[in-house]
Amino acid sequence: QESARGELEKRQEAIDQLVKPVKESLEKFDVRVREIETARIGAYKSLSEQVRILIESQNQLRSETSNLVRALRAPVVRGRWGEIQLKRVVEMAGMLEHCDFFQQESVSTEAGRLRPDLLVRLPGKKSIIVDAKAPLEAYLDAQEAETEQKRLERLREHARQVRSHLKTLSMKAYWDQFDSVPEFVVLFLPGENFFSAALEQDPALIEAGVDQKVIIATPTTLIALLRAVAYGWRQEVLAENAQKISDLGRELYKRIAAMAGHWARVGNGLSTAVKSYNQAVGSLESRVLVSARRFKELEAAAENSDIAPLEPVEHQVRRLSSEEFYAGEDAEEADEGEGRVLSVGS
Repeated sequence: QESARGELEKRQEAIDQLVKPVKESLEKFDVRVREIETARIGAYKSLSEQVRILIESQNQLRSETSNLVRALRAPVVRGRWGEIQLKRVVEMAGMLEHCDFFQQESVSTEAGRLRPDLLVRLPGKKSIIVDAKAPLEAYLDAQEAETEQKRLERLREHARQVRSHLKTLSMKAYWDQFDSVPEFVVLFLPGENFFSAALEQDPALIEAGVDQKVIIATPTTLIALLRAVAYGWRQEVLAENAQKISDLGRELYKRIAAMAGHWARVGNGLSTAVKSYNQAVGSLESRVLVSARRFKELEAAAENSDIAPLEPVEHQVRRLSSEEFYAGEDAEEADEGEGRVLSVGS
């Protein structure tokens, strides 16, 4: 029994040695599982908070969208939004309000007061009229439709309203009320989606607009149109500057010619002065100084008071050979005949 008991204890110790690493691994695994569970609970709480915030944002967005839709249903608000979009498009195209276009310009007619939303000035005193009063109510109804059939019905109504607005806009005949306006008007739709939805239901909408002298424009196409107009204005300014430069060059050449005439007369005056000086020196040497030197021979002059000899000026004034120097004399005479004198300072 003692021998068996000792053998059993040895086996027990051996089993303990074998089981001990497994026990330690299980303990570590249990700790790690607890850490993961704690992290999972924290992550779940954070995810729940994020979902809650997302739900609140979605509800707020839905509420704001509903408010926006209700606001856009009001004609005044919808018209103001279209005008803001139109002004933004014009600014993006580089057509600034104070130089190239006018907003809210109106004219009184027999049928009432016509008020285009935009009057774009073109080079050559021409203009293009843009109207932004587009019907959008049916399109907004289509976005809120609960069924696909209802949505298609409202989109077809949207296309019909756009076509009807084309006819109404054509009947206003802006080109008969404003001077130098081409026989068409631009209908501005403040979004690409409004035009694409109407065109999808009524593919002949573009042809109908052209027939009624109404061009449908979205922000993209209107920007392209206004950029072309801005390019025309830049070319007009360049042409005006070129003409001013030509006039300035012609005037400058005329003044340079007049100044050259002055220089020619200065040269002639210097030549005359040199000639007169040489004649005076010759007369002084041959007639005056000969007699004056005799005072020294007669000891009637002070000592060390010799009369220095006078040399004639041999240098000649350079002759001006360019014809502009002599054409300037005629130019100056013509200017004096007109009652004005061109000077170097002018």
